[in-house]
Amino acid sequence: MGRSPTPYVLAIYPNGMDKSVVARSPRHRFPSSEALRVAVRRGWNRVSYRYRPRGKTSDRFGHTERDYRSWLGPIFTALPRGSAVLDLGSGTGVPAARILAGRYQVTGVDLSDVQVRRARRLVPGARFVRADMAEVDFPSNTFGAVVVLYSLFHLPRREHRRVLRNVRRWLVPGGWLLLIGGHAAYEGRATGWLGSDATMYWSHYDAATYRRWLRADGFRIVREQFVPEGEVGHELFLARKTGARRAPGTTGPGAVEASGRRARGPLRPSRARRPRGEPARPPYRSRSDGTPRKSG
Repeated sequence: MGRSPTPYVLAIYPNGMDKSVVARSPRHRFPSSEALRVAVRRGWNRVSYRYRPRGKTSDRFGHTERDYRSWLGPIFTALPRGSAVLDLGSGTGVPAARILAGRYQVTGVDLSDVQVRRARRLVPGARFVRADMAEVDFPSNTFGAVVVLYSLFHLPRREHRRVLRNVRRWLVPGGWLLLIGGHAAYEGRATGWLGSDATMYWSHYDAATYRRWLRADGFRIVREQFVPEGEVGHELFLARKTGARRAPGTTGPGAVEASGRRARGPLRPSRARRPRGEPARPPYRSRSDGTPRKSG
């Protein structure tokens, strides 16, 4: 595991915001898993339009569509058209899901109600589910690729390896993972995030830890690079699930459902557990044609 950060280490971010490491501080405790999820969900609900304003192709921190296309390029080269792709932490669907939806059957998962509503409007060619990425589940060998960009580190880091192991199970043999994880080990929070009244949390290990996990848990790392963000940054991994590849024509993950029938459109979760704090009623129901609609 990555070395625990020391209390009150400061990282200065491009907009002048500081993220204070509060784990193991004598005056502050990092919140429980449940409290962190509630805070992250509320935080993204409040800052969605601040982080990615209407009509903008870049976000508040300057990540552009060109960046995302360069990261996704190897997947476009290797994965057959029509394959099923999962975007974990899909946000507004822009730009990753929107780029992918032009070629693939895309399912997006995000914890924020506002982000999911925006994604359904901005990327009508994909399906979006409001759910916790650590609780959602899909059938094994479902997806040809899973992308996890700028989202995993909003979960408590002790849960990261379990999520990545789930991702491997969901991938077909030879399937692709595109992950942005930590570069240096860090746990911290920001109050007044992006000029709002929200508090946001981050929690991740260092790049060496993710590298070790991926290799130990059945991935072959194809590409790794540091992605700068001001004076700090994150680590990007492109990895492939080890194991025999399927024959051409069946590599289109999601082409066959668990029952063996031909799938129609992006797959829904096989079991989406209710996130902590979420009402017992499911976040969506399905119309008779299979398209999602809001409850109530």
